[in-house]
Amino acid sequence: MRLVCLLTLLLTALTCAFPGKNVEEEELTVAEEPTSTKSRFAMLDDVRLLANGLLQLGQSLREFVHKTKGQINDIFQKLNIFDRSFYQLSVVTSEIKESEEELKKTTSYLKNNNEEIKNLSLEINTKINSIMQERSQLQSKVWGLEERLSGLSESLLSKEQLSEISTLKEVIIAQERSITDLLKAVREQHEQLNYHKNKIKSLEDKLNFASFQDTAEQKEDSNLEAPNIFQYLTNNSTSASIVTNGLPIDCNEIFNRGERNSGIYPIKPNQSKPFNVYCEFTAEGASTVIQRRQDGSVDFDQTWEKYEEGFGDLEKEFWLGLKKIYSIARQNDSDILQIKLEDWKEQKRSVEYQFSLQGPDSNYTLHLTHLSGNLPNAMTNHTGMKFSTKDRDNDNHTDINCAQSYTGGWWFNACGETNLNGNYIWVRPMGRMVRRRGICWKPERGHSYHLKSTKISIRHTPEAISFR
Repeated sequence: MRLVCLLTLLLTALTCAFPGKNVEEEELTVAEEPTSTKSRFAMLDDVRLLANGLLQLGQSLREFVHKTKGQINDIFQKLNIFDRSFYQLSVVTSEIKESEEELKKTTSYLKNNNEEIKNLSLEINTKINSIMQERSQLQSKVWGLEERLSGLSESLLSKEQLSEISTLKEVIIAQERSITDLLKAVREQHEQLNYHKNKIKSLEDKLNFASFQDTAEQKEDSNLEAPNIFQYLTNNSTSASIVTNGLPIDCNEIFNRGERNSGIYPIKPNQSKPFNVYCEFTAEGASTVIQRRQDGSVDFDQTWEKYEEGFGDLEKEFWLGLKKIYSIARQNDSDILQIKLEDWKEQKRSVEYQFSLQGPDSNYTLHLTHLSGNLPNAMTNHTGMKFSTKDRDNDNHTDINCAQSYTGGWWFNACGETNLNGNYIWVRPMGRMVRRRGICWKPERGHSYHLKSTKISIRHTPEAISFR
């Protein structure tokens, strides 16, 4: 509109400057008034200058309008992005609230079950005490009866009476055995109830911790160390009836007890303290997972102490710990180490080894014999090797520390490029020096097999051949 007004003003000025006249009048005017003609030409030059200025002003205004329109469009796009982000945030917030409500309901349900189990445990304790008192009374009566019967047998020589006494004695002994078996069954049931009570308590603690994590408004920091759930279990001081001897020695025993849901369970291997493990159950049997990599959420470049004790999250990425792996492996003479790998092309492969693991005095020396699998054997040069970390060099390389150079703790030789505890690399790198620092599986004289996920587990097979 401003441009149209300016053009209209220019036309009006031109019309006023050049009114309509014929040629003859103009020639006469030129002859008679030369001064007036010069003045009109001067006005024409001024009008041209004014027209040029107005045209430049119009072009500047048009460029300004286009630039303003572009800025307005950018603002609208940013507003749309903000609206979408706000909507997604509101959706996530609503999901978190729903999850919190479900966790609260589950926690309440578990608390009620815990109270029921506690009451049932107290009732069983009362019954056991009552049975023990009855047993002691019965034993005292039996002893008194035996004394009387012995005296009576000495004074009376009747064979029929002696036979009746012997029969009565056998009946009493049978009843005592029945009472002993009953007490044993009650104790086993009591231990089983305590085991389930501890399991429910552990689940309740996890739910409370998860609820706290969901409702807390804070930034997620991937560099923070994950909560350590690998510490050995301790007896609950509020309940004196917990018997750790009732815990299973491994996942295989849990499977034999009828459990079929894979998950976290407490075990107590022989000559070891109880601790939690992740048991994986299939139709064929049970296995104990000792390592899992899936998303790079846990830093595996840890010290010797961390690799001995374990780190990570049993339900996500973790390393169980050399002490616990050794306590599981030392129980059986027939253990199989199973390694399952997945590359970035969604291809899954596995390999199995007959294996044994020596204790801390030998720096957890590994012994392997290849059994089967569709994955090339890459652990030939690793058998008989000691475990190494960045702060404890036990490899066969004389110049460098393989664990420090390749990152992560492993049974390095000198050094080899097979390392399932290396850095997690999302995008497949191109350089060799970078590639060897990631998770890789490279057999001798073969190509590296770069990995998206790994899982190492131990399973017990009675038919396997022993190293020990």
